[in-house]
Amino acid sequence: INATPVENVTTTTPLFPRENLPTQPVIQQIDDALLPPTTAVDENITVPEGVNHETERQQDIPIPQQQRTEPPSLRRTTRTRKPTEAMRSYLETRDLAFPIAFESLAEIGLWEFEYDDPIAYMAKSGDPDTMYLDDALKAEDRNEFINAMQHEVAQHEERRHWDMIPRSQVPPGTKILPAVWSMKRKRRVATGEVYKHKARLNVGGHKQEYGVNFWETYSPVVNWFTIRLFLTIALISGWHTRQIDFVLAFPQADVECDMYMAIPRGFTLPEGYNAKDYCLKLRKNVYGQKQAGRIWNKYLHNGLMEMGFEQSNIDECLYYRGSTIFLVYVDDGIIIDSDRARIDALFNEFKAHNFDVTDEGDLKDYLGVDISSQSDGSLHLSQSKLIEQILANMNFQPNTSSVPCPARIGEVLTKHADFNEHKADWHYRSIIGKLNFLEKSTRPDLAFAVHNAARFSIDPREPHSDAVKRICRYLVGTRDKGYYMRPDYNLGFEVYADTDFAGTWNKDTAENDPATAQSRAGYLIRLAGCPILWWASCLMREICLSTTEAEYCCLSEALRQVILLMNIMN
Repeated sequence: INATPVENVTTTTPLFPRENLPTQPVIQQIDDALLPPTTAVDENITVPEGVNHETERQQDIPIPQQQRTEPPSLRRTTRTRKPTEAMRSYLETRDLAFPIAFESLAEIGLWEFEYDDPIAYMAKSGDPDTMYLDDALKAEDRNEFINAMQHEVAQHEERRHWDMIPRSQVPPGTKILPAVWSMKRKRRVATGEVYKHKARLNVGGHKQEYGVNFWETYSPVVNWFTIRLFLTIALISGWHTRQIDFVLAFPQADVECDMYMAIPRGFTLPEGYNAKDYCLKLRKNVYGQKQAGRIWNKYLHNGLMEMGFEQSNIDECLYYRGSTIFLVYVDDGIIIDSDRARIDALFNEFKAHNFDVTDEGDLKDYLGVDISSQSDGSLHLSQSKLIEQILANMNFQPNTSSVPCPARIGEVLTKHADFNEHKADWHYRSIIGKLNFLEKSTRPDLAFAVHNAARFSIDPREPHSDAVKRICRYLVGTRDKGYYMRPDYNLGFEVYADTDFAGTWNKDTAENDPATAQSRAGYLIRLAGCPILWWASCLMREICLSTTEAEYCCLSEALRQVILLMNIMN
């Protein structure tokens, strides 16, 4: 931070005096400052006889040896540091797309591990476009990441999201949270082209304590069935759609309580000031806090209420005002209206209420789903980018053969306690999570196979691993497939339901796996011929005693969802 620290900060004191704002980016020489210095050594040089190396080195030291006051450097232990089994299990099952901070790894000694143990093992299942600062500075596009960091800091400073204060002003016993950089390449879903390098400055929320600096953390997001419902209505009625994005969404809200963050790497202080003696007192809801999403959602909700919107009782992230529909998933919003002028007016109204938003144009790429308009007026929704990522995580080769069905006909998966544990070089729960999101968003054909394999995520065995591999082999041949929204104006709500009565029953394993007595329910809800409102394949909670009872229980489950959808429409 290239500015003089504020000695007696108040809630209105800016980090930089307004008249002395720097005109250059506040990160100076970040590429050199963050990388350890290296010295080239020529091993072929011969030293003349009589030259004392220690004498030559001491002549280059500006402070004589006898005047040094700092203690001598401590000898580092040569003992091999290993994480606990619980920590190793945590690392091996966590997706690097939502990684823990390297600062926390350093504290338990994992920083000294080579990247292939255990960090690289965890990274194999993560997104290669998501990384930390150290990895970003080693990448070929490091300059783009550095520019993104400069832009991120400039935006925080321009909006006065913090004040820099001496650590002596922090109340005793208050924890100063670490600062963590997270970097990401953002790609277009349709082409995979990198269109933006993003650097996000986060508070190390893993250091927060419940009841001290955070309380409630739940934050709702819009359901996919609500999105599909209103896209269908928009197609039927010929309404217009607009996608908007809230810029630096979380920091637009005020911080919930007093929060302090350490000086991030890459910041420079004026000469004579030590970064260890200063910290940042947050004024706004900076990313990384456990409660950040909840605070932003409450801030957005209050703003929409002031603008005259009403909140749905069914979906908390559905708002409406007259014929204007607003859907929001964290900081990505969709506006639907019959009049394009009202959409433009709402966009300007957001700005008038101090929301920083950008216009993303017509709906094309929402939450990783590619939404393309067809020549006949229909929509095609697909997630080929996510499928490519799943196949890469599975280490599938380009010539991997495909299969015509995601599950073997008649195969029954149980706990299979007698089989070997899953020990492949891919993470079972991570792949299941991605497949589950894919199925819920655009691929109803995967519903049965994914749910069947997801039941055994706690203790996967070889038969379960084979089932997941088969799903992925099916995706090899259908990676570009999605579904079409092509409404038939003569059709209304339709519900299709069916059951498999005790289809997984196995008397030999029933004692250890009571779920074998459950019946499977499958149902599909369509509006105007579009099979996109709700689909499911799951085990019913009730133990049915006959086929008739199972059919009625399944129909009851499906109609409960229809009631929700009809209430939303009303």
